Amino acid sequence: MVGVGIVGYGYWGPNLARCVAESEGCKLSAIADMSPAALAKAGKRHPEAALFADWRSAIAAPDVDAVLIATPVKFHFEIALAALHAGKHVFVEKPITQTSTEAAILIGEAQKRNLVLMVDHTFVYTGAVRKIHELVTDGTLGDIYYYDSTRINLGLFQRDVNVIWDLAVHDLAILDFLMDTVPAAVSANGANHVTRGPDNMAYMTVYFENGMLAHINVNWLAPVKIRQVLIGGSKRMIVYDDVQPSEKVKVYDRGVTLSSGPDESYKELVSYRLGDMFGPELSNREALLTEIEHFVDCIEHKKVPVTSGECGLRVVKTLEAASLSLRQQGHPIEFAPLSKAS
Repeated sequence: MVGVGIVGYGYWGPNLARCVAESEGCKLSAIADMSPAALAKAGKRHPEAALFADWRSAIAAPDVDAVLIATPVKFHFEIALAALHAGKHVFVEKPITQTSTEAAILIGEAQKRNLVLMVDHTFVYTGAVRKIHELVTDGTLGDIYYYDSTRINLGLFQRDVNVIWDLAVHDLAILDFLMDTVPAAVSANGANHVTRGPDNMAYMTVYFENGMLAHINVNWLAPVKIRQVLIGGSKRMIVYDDVQPSEKVKVYDRGVTLSSGPDESYKELVSYRLGDMFGPELSNREALLTEIEHFVDCIEHKKVPVTSGECGLRVVKTLEAASLSLRQQGHPIEFAPLSKAS
């Protein structure tokens, strides 16, 4: 039985605590938060867990084998590194760290001590994204041409990160899971409409080595909540609408076909394919519960998590490049020499 300690019982911590309590193979041993009110709430909901005002005490507790970190991102590195030094497995909320340098240090420390380091990229564990992954990998969609995402809502405004680090991180994690290629370059434009705050809206384009294009629209200042992704393939296309209560994923047998005309063979003619639409069956199991159980399974069987530290590092590198592009008014930031990005 894996003893789990949670650091941070604010916005996301209660969800982590509930899923740990409901998961097999682990027990909730400790909760740490500097807020007396948060600790009081945690104590009422989870009387079995020891409560600590200092996260260092929670990490040091002998019955804590793994630490789940749900704090603002600026504290991730310090807490995660201390947990790894104490010989504890680490599960950290997205993004893994503020910088790729910090992420690389955590990865090296976990590898040196044979500990599991996992990032909380929750969408990767949803039934919808897992089904899309299946459709991508089994060739149902054909070659992937584009990924177009709109992830907007009114709030929640963050103080320590901009909207790309808060919302686009989800799409970058999904892309890392779906695609067998890595980003080659990224371009981003954004704006801030709240005094002294970070950018609250942004348009981000990610160029991939195989020519695929991803466009991500993120915004904290929208009148409605939209969580919609369009994925275009050479064989079929997908609409993934996460706010829908059912049929979140719809697969369209639609596209275009190029053919040569009988008289002018050098000219290609475009014909349109308008086939059926179907909604594949999706698992409705809670993604966070699946994720926690995957973390415990990786600990017990010495597996590499699907959303490993390396995955978190790749995402942070892209976030860093996007932030640099923001400061340069959208100039593409290349990870390697490109032939198709600029």
